[in-house]
Amino acid sequence: MIVDCHTHVDLGGGNTAVSAHLAVAEMVDKCIVLADASDSTDQANEKLSEYVGQHKEKMVGFAVVEPTRNTRSTKKPAFISDKLGLSGLVLYCSNYGFHPAHSSAIQLYESAQELGLPVFFHNGDSLDTGAVLDFAQPYLLDEVARMFPDLKMVIGTMGTPFYEQTLTMVAKHKNVYADLTIRPNSIWQVYNIVVDAYELGVMNKLLFGSGFPLYTPDRCIEALLGFNKLLGDTNLPTVPRGSIRGIIERNVLELLGITE
Repeated sequence: MIVDCHTHVDLGGGNTAVSAHLAVAEMVDKCIVLADASDSTDQANEKLSEYVGQHKEKMVGFAVVEPTRNTRSTKKPAFISDKLGLSGLVLYCSNYGFHPAHSSAIQLYESAQELGLPVFFHNGDSLDTGAVLDFAQPYLLDEVARMFPDLKMVIGTMGTPFYEQTLTMVAKHKNVYADLTIRPNSIWQVYNIVVDAYELGVMNKLLFGSGFPLYTPDRCIEALLGFNKLLGDTNLPTVPRGSIRGIIERNVLELLGITE
């Protein structure tokens, strides 16, 4: 089973954006659709709920929540699963400018753990100019993981540019996973991340993602399966193809406790 754990769709971008996302969904068995950071999180979640609800056979949705704002999703997290039919939460701590262990966020995690809602931390890589880079550091999630050992947590895009912190986090905490959304054009970065994960023994904690519309699942799969070939006759370490396929074919929904 191939699950793309990281996709986005511009529901205000017209039929072209939606059609492109639907085409990508056909490339995999299931995809997780993350609501984008928005000034109106409630509206973004309602739109996502409607879209995902029309394509339940292919998609599950994660609601965007900004814990320091007084929104419906913040006050009543059960509304996300019970009324909107969404399966998890996505937090943009760096873009929204709040510490991952902010007191309001802690209250949200407590509710998420009780409701069985996994939390995706979309903090690294593509950041707005005004984003707080300090809040993107995966080490800041250590306190959260210790406080909520049953809360399923996913560090988006390997926590880039802090991917070494991410590998430490997934090695330390059984409830923390990392989204291996890669840049096929940056194959040297991909190589170093995967080799480091293999040598640390945490390949089983990596989840496949494309980051669509940044890239598509087929391109990311091709890059992952093919980077060993680029080494040619060098003496650089390689990673068994079976270990890489294990990432691509991992049942992410089952790992995160999401029932289809």
